[in-house]
Amino acid sequence: MATRSVLPERYSLENLQKVVRNPRLLRKELFTLGLRINSRAAQFRNERRGTDDGVDVMGADWDNLLILDGCRHDMFAAQSDLEGTLSRKRSRGSDSWEFMEANFAGKDLHDTVYVTANPHVYELEGDVFHAVVDLLDRCWDEDARTVRPDAVVEEAIAARDRFPDKRLIVHFMQPHFPFLGPTGEQFSHMGLEHHLDDDERSSAPNPWFGLIHDQDIDVETVVAAYRENLDIVLPHVESLLEALDGKSVVTADHGNLIGERGVPVPIRLYGHPRGLHVDQLLTVPWLEVDGATRREVVSEPPVAADDATDADDDAVEDRLSALGYV
Repeated sequence: MATRSVLPERYSLENLQKVVRNPRLLRKELFTLGLRINSRAAQFRNERRGTDDGVDVMGADWDNLLILDGCRHDMFAAQSDLEGTLSRKRSRGSDSWEFMEANFAGKDLHDTVYVTANPHVYELEGDVFHAVVDLLDRCWDEDARTVRPDAVVEEAIAARDRFPDKRLIVHFMQPHFPFLGPTGEQFSHMGLEHHLDDDERSSAPNPWFGLIHDQDIDVETVVAAYRENLDIVLPHVESLLEALDGKSVVTADHGNLIGERGVPVPIRLYGHPRGLHVDQLLTVPWLEVDGATRREVVSEPPVAADDATDADDDAVEDRLSALGYV
């Protein structure tokens, strides 16, 4: 009688030979195992404490919700001088799709327009919002491999003018990689990928993964570039706040790890692994900015199909890869 192996299929002789030729693959596998253990341990701790629900952003009081992608609360508090009342909230996800799935998916948010530079919007099924203003095609900067914040501001103001009686969500990509400042210029995709073979490139497209899989990446410089990205986006957030009527909230979909050690496996962690529900990823800024007036909001059926989000699968994959998601 044949017995079935309890080892994953990837633990094959062929892959063992690859590991012998390239020790980075062994580091990658050990990291993956450690991350899985830490994620389960965090889930257990949160269930015991009852701390994993997070804020319902759509149930909060605002006319405009400005989302900074991957922004830590402590970093925002140290670097932002935006006027308003700053507190901290617990996000419902450790990456963008977890955040969107928990807050948007399966709901009828027909009083809201979503202006977004984040490619995970393509995973939302059905007519969730009254309208989605997808910036991934119309505003994609091929050189920067992202959507720049000035383009987000321009499109957000246009959406406000087009939909004056709707709540407005504006999702900036910064401070998330790719890094736009002078420090971050050295962390281009090509600059990282020349260190990696074909088996690694798909899993290490940005500096955060490079810190895990490549010993040549300098953590202090990566973190400096990350902070620089926040400095770059904040003036654009300020200009948008000045242009919008109503009450605004500035927040983040999730945070970002910058070398904190995991528990119970004490590996250093970077980026924002999906499902790793630790405080550094789930604690986000929540800056409330009162407006002189409040917007009169009405709910109406979604706009026609030709205004809805649509994209070629290859284009979506390219955007996700450029932003470090695949």
